[in-house]
Amino acid sequence: MDYGKFLYERAKRERKSRQASRTEVKEIRLRPKTGEHDVAFKIRGARRFLEAGHKVKVRVRFRGREISYPEIAVELLERVATELADVSNIEKKAYMEGRSMLIILAPGGKS
Repeated sequence: MDYGKFLYERAKRERKSRQASRTEVKEIRLRPKTGEHDVAFKIRGARRFLEAGHKVKVRVRFRGREISYPEIAVELLERVATELADVSNIEKKAYMEGRSMLIILAPGGKS
């Protein structure tokens, strides 16, 4: 086998392995005043993403004076994380990014 063909095959294998290992990050957006049914609907969507093997970024966006009460967002994010604990692990705890608070969940849980 010639060296050029060997390099081509090796590069082809590396490209294929990079494609397989790439995980997509899906995002779920909420607000501090989002209703109970709407939150449950978003959680079902996040569950579907996690079961498909994608990471999920849950974002609580603040508008106006809502940013004065970050504990509401922390409570909401913790609720989402506990409801999805059977299919996910918390990759990154709740943190502020601009006018929003985020948490990142990775697939794989206590199932």
